[in-house]
Amino acid sequence: MKHDNAKLISDIGELTALFTDAAHLDALLQNIVNKIAAHMNADTCSIYLFNDETQMLTLKATKGLRAGSIGKVCLKPGEGLTGISFKERRTVCEGDAARNPGYRPVPGVGEEKYCSFLAIPILRGQTRIGVMTIQSVKKNYFSDEDINIFNAITSQLTSTIEMVKLLSSFAHAQAGQIVEAKPTRLKFIQGRGGSEGLAIGDSVVIVPLSLESFKVPKGSKASGIDDFRRAVAQAEKELHEIERAGEERQIGMVALIFSAQIMMLKDRAILGAMETLIGKGMPPEDAVCTVIQEYVTRFDLMANEYVREKRYDVLDVGRRILVNMAGRVDALDQYAGKVVIVRELLPTSVLKLSLQGVAGIVLLSGGVTSHMTILARSLHIPLVIVNESRLLTVKNGTRILLDGLTGYVCIDPDEAVIRAYRDKQASSADVKRIQREMTDQSRTKDGVRVVLLSNINLLADLATARAFKSEGVGLYRSEFPFLLRGDFPSEEEQYVIYRRLVHDMKGREITFRTLDVGGDKMLSYYDYSKEANPFLGLRSIRFSLKHRDIFIHQLRAILRAGFDADIRIMFPMISSVEEFVLARDLVRESARGLKAEGVAHQASPFIGAMIEVPSILEVIDELAAEADFFSIGTNDLIQYMLAVDRTNEKVAEFYFPHHPAVLRAMKRVADAALRHQRDISVCGDMAHDPRYISFLLGIGIRKLSLDARHLPRIQQCIAAVDTRQAELFAARILKKTNVNEIARMLDADVLEKVSIKLVTGMAKK
Repeated sequence: MKHDNAKLISDIGELTALFTDAAHLDALLQNIVNKIAAHMNADTCSIYLFNDETQMLTLKATKGLRAGSIGKVCLKPGEGLTGISFKERRTVCEGDAARNPGYRPVPGVGEEKYCSFLAIPILRGQTRIGVMTIQSVKKNYFSDEDINIFNAITSQLTSTIEMVKLLSSFAHAQAGQIVEAKPTRLKFIQGRGGSEGLAIGDSVVIVPLSLESFKVPKGSKASGIDDFRRAVAQAEKELHEIERAGEERQIGMVALIFSAQIMMLKDRAILGAMETLIGKGMPPEDAVCTVIQEYVTRFDLMANEYVREKRYDVLDVGRRILVNMAGRVDALDQYAGKVVIVRELLPTSVLKLSLQGVAGIVLLSGGVTSHMTILARSLHIPLVIVNESRLLTVKNGTRILLDGLTGYVCIDPDEAVIRAYRDKQASSADVKRIQREMTDQSRTKDGVRVVLLSNINLLADLATARAFKSEGVGLYRSEFPFLLRGDFPSEEEQYVIYRRLVHDMKGREITFRTLDVGGDKMLSYYDYSKEANPFLGLRSIRFSLKHRDIFIHQLRAILRAGFDADIRIMFPMISSVEEFVLARDLVRESARGLKAEGVAHQASPFIGAMIEVPSILEVIDELAAEADFFSIGTNDLIQYMLAVDRTNEKVAEFYFPHHPAVLRAMKRVADAALRHQRDISVCGDMAHDPRYISFLLGIGIRKLSLDARHLPRIQQCIAAVDTRQAELFAARILKKTNVNEIARMLDADVLEKVSIKLVTGMAKK
């Protein structure tokens, strides 16, 4: 019989979205089996989950078997066809189950009358989670197509069902509440994943520094000038140690971040004022607080916002001195293994937390595509963004578990949940195996070459890029050295970083995106005059063209660093042909200047434009005549096409990468590039989303740039695509006007690729 598989696939999004209430886990599972049984016109559908403690499969939900058997039917791995499917991690399909020697009907549930049997293991990598079974009274009821479809469905449901299993140990004890009314009883929160990874550690709630930070604990050992000077020396030593740790991890510009505090520890005006007060008989801690308070007051009165921010450097220096004088470890500095909860963070603060060994971050503001999450990914810090201010009331030292992939945050989890998550972490795919499986070049199913490049934020990203066989750098976000310091970097300071990038990626293509600040990437030391709409204000190429001295310093540094390499220079947020030509002429002017000075440099780099602003679509052919290449920055293109602030959680539901206007705009850009024989790539988040790979290849994209950790998955996706079919698929997509219909088509396409991969894998076994 022909089943309504197309309808079932279209509802996958609905099925996976059902997990919104941890208090109704059983209802969720029951909803899943009801939907599947109805779509398949099957007599039964059941879900069994594996209990790590009992080492048994337990029936958790069923449609068709006797309802009283839920929670009571338990199977050993290998027991019956269900147990065999689980133990051997393979699909079992029987047209007449009773003929199979492994068939063992469960007594008392009414299973004997069903002939056709299909069991699909629910797996996360090699970790076995459970089994889904489907049965029919009719013989030979399930087709090969059904097997493919259900392999794909269980793959889609894995994350949801795995989370159900992990939370089942405490969900029922919550009396129907996910987040209880009392702040101290916060338990489980669903946020949004910002940076992948798992973190388990004691909480530290960070609040802005204030003078309250300077209450010296009782029993201070400080008694005179010698104790004060030792405390100052120790503070300077600590800052230098943090600097060295940053350099060892190849985090560019780290030395400049702490320079302001080190200078304060050497400043004779500040230290001299403190020593004078101590010499007059004032206790050392009081002398430090008095002088610090005086400087904080001075900075607070400054008109320039960046100068006012220096108050925090002063407060931090004073705190370090006081804690060292107290002769104890500074608890606020000991973030190793801790999960930090914080409302807002500056880029420098993220870096400081990384250098001090933070386990994870729960951030109460920001967007998943903001520079803060990009930085956290580069530093390999798990990060979750949540909209729950009561987390700030969590007592320090409370155990926190967060999953940066799914966005789950659990407060004070029990040991069973922690063990389950640690097992999950331990069973994650091992990097060396993934490296062995990757090929040096990526090709589609029909042999078409696709170039995979990496997005680089910090020099620390290069190791991952090389390990996963990246063919070059498709996007170097040059703004991070600007964000991670207290002033504009000089030409020489930029050259040092850019040269290391070129050296470490020797022989590979490297694309430098020029300074892209403004919007959600504000320089703390620049006065933006409080723009009402920073995303529409002085940002990206507009900023560079307004401040040509800063722009030329950067261009000279790039040209010098790439004197012997295949470098490309790309301008962000180009909105007109004139804007591009003006910026390009400044590159050529910089090259002429270097030549006149006799300085080695790249005299003729490829110069291209990021396609992010809708206005450029109307002059795309004229731009193609001027530019050497295009790179579609999908994050901002979507934002500006749809007028949706991508960092605003209140409108996140309107941010659709698959909006027909966005997809058609990308097709126009790709067509123009092909007509003018210009190189084109995609470097936004769509480049690492499997749902869009067929579409991108179908409109002619042959170059993708993505965060290196996604390279293995996307290479596998590319290998499953036939470009001729992809072209037909893209053509069908582009004719659609309904966002939901397009989403269903994209989901169905990627599920088909998943099912093919799974079936192929089983055949090999």
